Amino acid sequence: MNRIAFTAAAAATLAFVTGGIAAAPALFAQGAPQVPGAADPARVTAGTYAADPAHSLIAFEVNHFGFNDYYGIFGDVAGTLVLDPANPNAAKVDVTIPVASVTTASKGLTEHLLRAGKDGGKPDFFGPAPAPARFVSTAVKVDPKDTAKAVITGNLTLNGVTKPITFEAEFTGAGVNPFNKKETVGFEAETEIKRSDFGVNYGIPLVSNEVELDISVAFEKQ
Repeated sequence: MNRIAFTAAAAATLAFVTGGIAAAPALFAQGAPQVPGAADPARVTAGTYAADPAHSLIAFEVNHFGFNDYYGIFGDVAGTLVLDPANPNAAKVDVTIPVASVTTASKGLTEHLLRAGKDGGKPDFFGPAPAPARFVSTAVKVDPKDTAKAVITGNLTLNGVTKPITFEAEFTGAGVNPFNKKETVGFEAETEIKRSDFGVNYGIPLVSNEVELDISVAFEKQ
């Protein structure tokens, strides 16, 4: 499964469990409802959008011992997107990720990620009260050959360290959420960082220094 497919599947699962379809008996009572979102740029209107934390996530992928890739998720994403379809290169993104919400399929690993350092020393990973991570864009460049795609450059602050990073982003859908009646736009993005750049060195190289990040975010117009 490729990274975008993995992210989309994870987002769909999260949406099913935390709201969306799981809370929609009235919608299903109507028969087969039409999907409210579509990858149609004409549906996007200018304004400030806020991330929908219940349907947004960041998945991370590392390689374990050279045997296989392992995944985890950060949820409860917050932040804003300022967007004008008439001038997409002027878009601005400011997103905050609560590192303390990290989760994996292994309870022991999740606990280790948030464990305090031994004898008051530096934690192996994030520690018990990690500050949220934050990404603030500095430039957006839309692909002139495919306006659904863009390169987003900005600064990522993680574990007390700020570094420039670049995402490859793709517009995935827009429409009106049938539950709260808010205009919603969706994007997926991916990038790769080196965790050592952010002071997270534990286990390198047995656990890869390179971390692939896959982002799936729904933004609701304010």
